[in-house]
Amino acid sequence: MDNPQSNEEQARQVQPALSGKLSQKSHYLQDLTDAIDAFDDRRVYELVDPQRYATLIRGNDQAEVNPLASLVTDLHPDLSHYLSHDLLAYLKQTYPFFYFEESDQGHFEIYFGNWWDRRQFGDLDVLNVQFVFDQVEYEKLTQSFALEAENKNYNSDRIKDIARQSQELQALMDQQEQRDLEKEKLRAQLKEVGENRGIFAGGRAKSERQELLDRLTVLADEDDRANNAYKGMKANEDESLVLAKEDTILSYEKQAIRKVFGDYATFEDRNANLYVDYLSHLIGRHIESDSQHEELRASKQNSGVKHNGK
Repeated sequence: MDNPQSNEEQARQVQPALSGKLSQKSHYLQDLTDAIDAFDDRRVYELVDPQRYATLIRGNDQAEVNPLASLVTDLHPDLSHYLSHDLLAYLKQTYPFFYFEESDQGHFEIYFGNWWDRRQFGDLDVLNVQFVFDQVEYEKLTQSFALEAENKNYNSDRIKDIARQSQELQALMDQQEQRDLEKEKLRAQLKEVGENRGIFAGGRAKSERQELLDRLTVLADEDDRANNAYKGMKANEDESLVLAKEDTILSYEKQAIRKVFGDYATFEDRNANLYVDYLSHLIGRHIESDSQHEELRASKQNSGVKHNGK
């Protein structure tokens, strides 16, 4: 028979371990609360994702995931909103051509430029300090830079192809009278073949008649295309205008990037290192603040010594 006292002692032996786990969670949440109350964004980033901070900032590749960070997963939108204040101020200085709009709590959309018909370029992941670019739009920008080596815009080939199509449609319209004359001649030949069927061998007459009919079919198809040519040319013109406008927007974006970063490669490099750059900025600001406080404290002490000396 089990000893009730022994079971009770075993149950009590679990309590210190459980209390320790609860204490760890309590300390973690208190540390995060203290960091937020002190506006210590660097510490907040460290607590929210300790592994990433340790790897990228401390250079510790062996850092493990801290499960305590999952305690605030449901608060990520609120934390993103809180952290966005200083991050957006930094980004506006570093990326003056990006504009940010908070569509939901802690969720920020990126817009490229403040010009008319600007593009939504993706989203800002505040907690991870990284851009989540729209891959379609980003690829357009990447290709636009690459095509400069060929002296082309992003849509140059497509616009050229559309122009060729419009020229062909215009030619069909211009050749209407010529087609009408040819159709009249072909019908006369077709009639002649029919009337002289007894003179020619049956097979030869049939072959010639089919050739005439095939050519008339081709001309009829060209007539149909010519009848719809105006509509097609108007559609081509509208598409060309859209593509040309897109090339203009891309040119604005390239100018903005070059003005700030010099070239596209530097822009991409800064994007890839945004987390490290920003956290380094926060660390430097913290060090500068501590230095100023130390100078102020020393100044007050010196002032007190002089006062006592009097």
